Amino acid sequence: MEDTEKVLDAQEIEKTLAKTDADEKALNELKEWLFKENVRIQMERKRLKQEEAFFEKKMDILKSGFAQLDLERKKVERDKLMLEAEKNVHINYSRQEKNIDVAEMLFQGVNSHLALKKRYKDLIKMFHPDNIAGDHEMVLVINKIYEELKQDYEMGKRA
Repeated sequence: MEDTEKVLDAQEIEKTLAKTDADEKALNELKEWLFKENVRIQMERKRLKQEEAFFEKKMDILKSGFAQLDLERKKVERDKLMLEAEKNVHINYSRQEKNIDVAEMLFQGVNSHLALKKRYKDLIKMFHPDNIAGDHEMVLVINKIYEELKQDYEMGKRA
């Protein structure tokens, strides 16, 4: 029996050793897989950091582009306002010149101070802004020309 027990013990020892070898092999395979997984994770982290840095660079470029567009938009708005102001000045100047020509024509043929006063009163009645055909700018021009002509008559430049 002792021989049988020894054989059984040897078989158990062999089984235990085989099991230990299998466990060691599985443990080594697990270690190898963990090492590979760790390397893969490190590579993935490195790639993510590079992509994040690239994204940040793109974002900075976009932000500076939008800031530049905003500056250009403001400049265009200023230029547009300046152009509009110049246009209004030009329109007002040409309208004023036209009104002066018309007003001078309206005072044409006036040869005395009394005739000037009468023509002035008649023109003011016609162009007064409260009338239907009233024109404020024309009244201003008529007043200006009247004052000039009145001074001419008072100084004796006109007879």
